[in-house]
Amino acid sequence: MLRATESGVAGAGHHNRNYVLPLSASVADHVGRAAGTSVIVRIRRAEALPVVIRTWNDEAEILKALRGTLPHVPECLVSRPDFAIHSYAEGVPLSSVCPPGQPVADSVIKALTGLLARMSQVRKEALPPLPASWPRDDKDSRGFLRTLAELAERQIRQPNWAAYGGLFAALGIPEDALARLAARVPAMARRPYGLLHADLHRDNVIVSYLGQPPLICVDWELATYGDPLHDLATHLVRMRYPQRQWDDVMHAWAQAMQTIRPAAVNGLGKDLRHYVAFERAQSVFPDVMRAARSLESSRDRNSLDEATAAVRAALEAAREPLGLAAVPDTAEVERVLYRWQASWRGRHSGGRLVVGWRPDKRLVEHPDFPHPAVLAALIAEGAAPAGRVFKGTAHLNSVVRVPGIDFPVVVRRRATSVCRREPSFLSEHAVLRAIELSGAQVAVPKVLALGESYHQDPFAVHTYVGAADDDRPPSHPVNGLRPHEADGLVDQLCALTEVDYAELDPAVMGELDFYPWLVEQLALLVAELPKESQQLARVLGLPDADRLRQILGRHRMTRRRSSLLHGDLNPWNLVRRDDRFALTVIDWEMAMIGDPLYDLVRHMHLTPTRPEIRDRMFRRWVSGLPSTRTKDWERDWLVYRRIEIVRSAYIDLDRLVTGASLDAPNVRRAVDSYAMTLAAATASLGLPVRSTENPYLALALPQGERGGAGEAGVPVGR
Repeated sequence: MLRATESGVAGAGHHNRNYVLPLSASVADHVGRAAGTSVIVRIRRAEALPVVIRTWNDEAEILKALRGTLPHVPECLVSRPDFAIHSYAEGVPLSSVCPPGQPVADSVIKALTGLLARMSQVRKEALPPLPASWPRDDKDSRGFLRTLAELAERQIRQPNWAAYGGLFAALGIPEDALARLAARVPAMARRPYGLLHADLHRDNVIVSYLGQPPLICVDWELATYGDPLHDLATHLVRMRYPQRQWDDVMHAWAQAMQTIRPAAVNGLGKDLRHYVAFERAQSVFPDVMRAARSLESSRDRNSLDEATAAVRAALEAAREPLGLAAVPDTAEVERVLYRWQASWRGRHSGGRLVVGWRPDKRLVEHPDFPHPAVLAALIAEGAAPAGRVFKGTAHLNSVVRVPGIDFPVVVRRRATSVCRREPSFLSEHAVLRAIELSGAQVAVPKVLALGESYHQDPFAVHTYVGAADDDRPPSHPVNGLRPHEADGLVDQLCALTEVDYAELDPAVMGELDFYPWLVEQLALLVAELPKESQQLARVLGLPDADRLRQILGRHRMTRRRSSLLHGDLNPWNLVRRDDRFALTVIDWEMAMIGDPLYDLVRHMHLTPTRPEIRDRMFRRWVSGLPSTRTKDWERDWLVYRRIEIVRSAYIDLDRLVTGASLDAPNVRRAVDSYAMTLAAATASLGLPVRSTENPYLALALPQGERGGAGEAGVPVGR
């Protein structure tokens, strides 16, 4: 019988606990070894997360296939479902001699790349059968990389999404990230498949005591069969070589392969980056989950700092491969992880207080949602499932259920890492409260709470207006309004004019001449754009702020009586409902006081609107309001449409240059049609169109000057 002692612990990996032990007499007889011989007992960690790609389930069969080609790898002496006994490789892990991040000696690099090359000599027939999903063509590099991405989706993301999907959504990683990665795999050179270790890092390389051989490769449970460039890529990333050594490793690998399988080097310079990108993309899932798990049993500040740093690094590495529009900054990552930790502790602490908050004195305690309910909502927030976490252009919204409250609520937080160019003029909570108190027939969420939580992080709790009883996302009129929805929205815009905005308007916006004020706000926005965005605007023929003021200031508009405006009636701020309102209007952070015609025209600019729906909305709007609010609308609506086209030309250009908010669906749709927006804007300003066949070509120039051309997710030649 084998007994583990503390002194016999060889190490604990992510998947197994490993113990170095002497063989007892009874076991020695069973495995054909001398009693007292050191062996390594590998016990599968039952609590381990499914965070790796596995081709085969039986490591013993892989080791058996290696014996003729790599005779010094461990031998499996006993294999059982929950443990295995392997022969022990006498030596120390390379990580103890040369820690991660430190340079590796040239002789060691040569030995390691030689090991990778010799693996290709293992015959496919000696290996266990491959899964049915494997590419039939043993040289199909593109098919192999797609298979890896699909396996990562099935074996890593899907099994963990129920538990961690909300965390990934809060960090900005969409559910279909790996599926989209698989669809984007480009054509690559053909290379003959071979056996791959797929996890060759410093802990899995033993520096032998005897020196013959100098290095022994262990831990083969993740081995696979495919394009040898995948093994080189995982080795480069997981060994954590200093960047300056990457070229040396690639050169040594190419030399070693040239002597054994020259065709494996085909396309090395062009294709290796695709496998490196995949390794960084799929690693974000285990890295985030392991960081989150580390917080379950720890409450100290250092643990949160370490988890934050690990997640931030993983997100940065995965940004380009996964096509993420933006990565939250360190402070936002920390807050997301803290909320996840607080939620986990709240559910496992027996009801002890695990998170605090401070009410905002501007809002009194709501009778339908007392302070204990707010605390319960904050505890539930971090554990909201992915289907209940919605990340917009400027807010993170988590839908939760609170015990004792018979309706779902949404915890709403501003995304601090988002830079929104268009300013806010009124407080959203005050606007919603004013609408509620007015009794106006406008369907909006109710504000239930307002306050600050961890590190003065502001939040609001609103009633939730989506589907209450399932995980369906809210339905938005993304392809345009149906006739009854058009009627419902116009009726609500008319009712909005009944809201008394006197308490909301410290700047007395309602007394301003609205159109000149609107022009000035747009000119200020253009003047404050980053230097790169302003430069590119000039290249594409868009005027600077002063010239824009001059052009747009030529128009004269009829002054109409002001009212409260929503200010951003895009389809994603309208939620479908089954009653006479037809739509609930959400996201009031850009509300303002001004001409009611502007709200209607801006909606038509932001939402696909067929001519017959547009005419229907105008007719109903005119009939529903007094002439003091509609006078000369037939002339003036075209001026508002012009200024919105021009606004979009600048804002969408800035988003393309900076990458800001590109993961939001309304933004993605807008920038995808930028060439048409630019043409319409220059025409509406009476300016000539610059002779640029493809405006996106210029977008790459600022990125190229910073060294990131073609790699930052900027669409070129769409």
